[in-house]
Amino acid sequence: MRGVFPEVVFTVMNVPVRDTVISTWFTMLLILTMVFVVRRRWRGALGILVSWLLENVSAIMGERADPYVSLLGTLAVFIGVANAIGAVPIVVSPTHDINTTVALALIVFFSVHYLGVKQKGLLGYLKGLATPLFTLPLELIGQLSRTLSLALRLFGNVLSTEMVVAVIFSLLPLIVPVPLIAFGIFTGVLQAYIFTVLAAVYIAAAVAGNEPVKTKKKRG
Repeated sequence: MRGVFPEVVFTVMNVPVRDTVISTWFTMLLILTMVFVVRRRWRGALGILVSWLLENVSAIMGERADPYVSLLGTLAVFIGVANAIGAVPIVVSPTHDINTTVALALIVFFSVHYLGVKQKGLLGYLKGLATPLFTLPLELIGQLSRTLSLALRLFGNVLSTEMVVAVIFSLLPLIVPVPLIAFGIFTGVLQAYIFTVLAAVYIAAAVAGNEPVKTKKKRG
């Protein structure tokens, strides 16, 4: 059965390269290959996928999500594929590593604040965080805790699913591999959906409330 902690496969200039890093490279290569094949064989499939993502993200955010669908769609596809390949007992998922899930959560954290500042302006965004002023410490704690929650939720669910699949597969290797792999894939895709929905909700909260700040032109 696979260990809880990532294993070092080799080192480069004394820098350890773990199995989850290799699986991350494999996941990115797999996604690029899938995109290339789909574009060659089914030209309209990617457009359908983008439209589907745009429709669902817009429904979650309550507004047209065109500026955000590239970020959220990338997160959804990467996490979905990364979790799905981990359902195979001999393959380790990139999200099996807490470092990967923390990195994904930090992408969401900084994207939320960047998009909030871009939409409202720096002063307008800070004013929204500190209104009234005494709530600012609580707001900062909330921002950090939900980022930590994103990372731990994804990591914990992926790790627990992989461990359950590995244990049952080791006990009954010839009877239930296909249902277990299907269960692992379903769970992985579900976690990708939940992560993306939460990211969309956080972005919607950051950009809502004010119109974009525009520079006023003097009339001659």
